[in-house]
Amino acid sequence: MSMHEKLDYVEFAARNLTATKSFFNAVFGWEFQDYGDEYSAFSGQGMNGGFYQADLNSVSAQGGALLVFYSNNIEETYQKVVLSKGRIIREIFEFPGGCRFHFIEPSGNEFAVWSESR
Repeated sequence: MSMHEKLDYVEFAARNLTATKSFFNAVFGWEFQDYGDEYSAFSGQGMNGGFYQADLNSVSAQGGALLVFYSNNIEETYQKVVLSKGRIIREIFEFPGGCRFHFIEPSGNEFAVWSESR
């Protein structure tokens, strides 16, 4: 249910919609609804959103927002990212309250995963 003045939807550019959808399905279990050849939406993932066909991407070093997933088992999620052709750009590191790693998905967008413990 949408809430007044709360974040509700996020959209990302995707160079390769097919590879991006396959990646998020394999790693996080996302399912997609296609709207034509150049847009695919996801829902029920904490925040709804979609990917649109474009030769752009979002990385934090260029000022892009960093969306961070939570994992009960960061090592397992790390392996799923690697096996699904995600590129690790920052290995698991500790910080007060937990640990996290950063990765690039097949269309070039950066995400991170965090957990309370390793």
